[in-house]
This record gives sequence, C-alpha cells and structure tokens, in this order.
Amino acid sequence: MSLPAPSKPALTVLALGVAAVGLASCLKTAEQPPDKTPERLNRVELRLQQLEQRLAAPARTNSADPAGNPPAGVVKSLTFRMGSQDDRLRIYWADGTSTDLPCTKEQGTWACG
Repeated sequence: MSLPAPSKPALTVLALGVAAVGLASCLKTAEQPPDKTPERLNRVELRLQQLEQRLAAPARTNSADPAGNPPAGVVKSLTFRMGSQDDRLRIYWADGTSTDLPCTKEQGTWACG
C-alpha cells in the first residue's frame, strides 16, 4: 500500500512550521542572563582606586619597624653591594619586602648592620 503524495500547500505549511519551531528554539537559546556589566564595572573601578592609592602612598624602602626589628618570616635572597657610594646588604623577605643594612669594611672584614 502506498501513501498519496503530499500536496504543494501541505508541504509549504509543513516547511513554515519547521522554520517557526527552529526560530523559536533559537530565540530561547539567545536569551542571556541579566546584564552584569554595571557590577563588573564597579569592581574594576574599586580595584583602580586601590591601585591609585597604593601608588600615591610613600614607598617603603625599609620594611623594618621603627624599633629596628626585621619583619618576621623567611629570607628569600640576599644581595651585597660593595665598592659603591652605598655599600649595603639587602635582604629580600618572602613577603615581598626588603631591608637595607649599611656595610663598612674594617681591617679587611665587611661588617653590616
């Protein structure tokens, strides 16, 4: 038993129906969550203000406290500069700060502190 061939108007209606379903599914997937641009912009502005304040603050060249105690923590590295106007031992701490100790040469031995 064979089925009758569909008529041209029936094919047109079927094609339009398929196209409508396809377009409707595209519209649903195109919906975006609420716009978070203002929230992101506020976070960027806050971060920018923090960085500007950090740059405006005086640079801490010596991280030792006023009592002369070095920061607590691990020493990352040391550099020793000699033969210059400012002979010194620089201590780089693990927290990113550094401490400069002036050095002098006495009887062939360097003393820093």
